[in-house]
Amino acid sequence: MPFKGIGTDEDTILMLLTSRSNNQRQEIKAAYKKAHGKDLVSALKSELGGLFETLVVALMTPPISYDASQLHKALKGAGTDDDVLIEILASRTCAQIKDIVKVYKKECGGKLEKDITGDTSGHFQKLLVILLQGSRDEGVDEDRIENDAKELFAAGEGKVGTDVEKFINILGNRSHEHLRLVFDAYKKLAGSDIEDSIEGETTGNLENLLLAVVKCAKSVPAYFAESLNGSMRRAGTDDQTLMRIMVSRSETDMLDIRACFKKMYGASLYNTIQVQGANLSSIHSGTKG
Repeated sequence: MPFKGIGTDEDTILMLLTSRSNNQRQEIKAAYKKAHGKDLVSALKSELGGLFETLVVALMTPPISYDASQLHKALKGAGTDDDVLIEILASRTCAQIKDIVKVYKKECGGKLEKDITGDTSGHFQKLLVILLQGSRDEGVDEDRIENDAKELFAAGEGKVGTDVEKFINILGNRSHEHLRLVFDAYKKLAGSDIEDSIEGETTGNLENLLLAVVKCAKSVPAYFAESLNGSMRRAGTDDQTLMRIMVSRSETDMLDIRACFKKMYGASLYNTIQVQGANLSSIHSGTKG
């Protein structure tokens, strides 16, 4: 690994790290410490800087620890980064969320729920806390599909004002499989998508969180394809969001995200990232599709 005395070869570091799985990177980290008596990440940080350093540190971090660190940063930075809370808590599985809560306590020195409730409020906070329990119902309850659709309609478009509690309870607790059937039933009942109701009845962070939950219930890869597109369509690329998604999904569903991106936007994710001039195209594993 090229370090002091020779200069730091960023291309070599990037090629080495992105061609290995995260588990293999952890083995490299352990072997480096055994051979050199110091931490590889610290050694890399001393030689690198800026976005490239952030990217390398992200690649060297185990996935659950990375999620926990991103949540901690979102909560403890200057102001709360609600977009990070929404992205992670809406998209991770129940098992992953439970692991994140444990690792957050161990590595960040606090309780995630306490930190979230200390920095958020209202219905937004309530839905975040429900998602944080990682205890969605399992499977599909056929007897509740029609009733859930009717309750969502009655809570939103079917009345003056919005019964947000109903939205939170159903969207926060039912399984994704069940919700997809509820959304189909809702569309037949209302003549429009559930997203239209959410956009018409709610605003701000609560709206963004409800929409993220719905989109992830329908398709997590499509949700991330849309988020990636958004990160590169703003005035100036949102490098942090782009990096966080590429790193966290690289070994999970990146091939599916690529396929969704191509279908939704008619362009390859690889080429779109390259046009933005980002280092992150190297994480985009596999062929240039």
